[in-house]
Amino acid sequence: MSIFSYHLVKVPFTLAIKGLFSAPIQKKTKGLIHLEYMSAMTLGSPILSPSRFHIRQVAIFAQWENEQALENYLKKEEFGKILTDGWHVRLAFMREWGKISGFKIPNQKAKLESPSSPVVAVTIARMKPLAIPRFLHWGKPVEKLVRDHTGTLLSLASFRFPNTVSTFSIWKTEKEMTNMVHGHSDIPKPERHSNAMKERERKNFHFEFSTLRFKPLSEFGTWKGKKSYIPILNVNE
Repeated sequence: MSIFSYHLVKVPFTLAIKGLFSAPIQKKTKGLIHLEYMSAMTLGSPILSPSRFHIRQVAIFAQWENEQALENYLKKEEFGKILTDGWHVRLAFMREWGKISGFKIPNQKAKLESPSSPVVAVTIARMKPLAIPRFLHWGKPVEKLVRDHTGTLLSLASFRFPNTVSTFSIWKTEKEMTNMVHGHSDIPKPERHSNAMKERERKNFHFEFSTLRFKPLSEFGTWKGKKSYIPILNVNE
């Protein structure tokens, strides 16, 4: 059964610049189905601020034929060994809204153990260039909503030129995430996400768009000096 993984790692500047033009993971890597290689962004920071874009901080979202394929890549390939110096979480697919090319969405869907179990959300979009100003207008408030929400354990955005943008968030519970989506959070201006979705339905920002929901399976490494972002996965450490 295929699995997904999400990786965060800080790379040398020269490798980061090369990665803007050509991802260091080959598309024909054995066991790799598809990946998105992106640079990290800080949610909610000013659009033109240096604090928003982090070229050396790489975010990789990938689908593998099975967990052994991922293990082999991390242990045997040069860039895989670099990834082991960062952080990653392994994910089982639960649900998808929309559609994004490249990934093979499994027919089998994972289920959470309980309503209080953590959940991971990933969004990916291919932007329409002329829609970017309108997208930023509606998207910036949503970024701040997710960033400041008490239900998130980790949240960030990422991008890849010319037109790919993505978000990644870990939620304490599925209920807290769905409440945010529908505008029912106990937080100022909780309707920011639902309003942005209504605007997207009125006039789409994207060529392609997908929101994917996952059950976290296991967590490895550290990110920004912290590990165990999902405590329930590390109870035996």
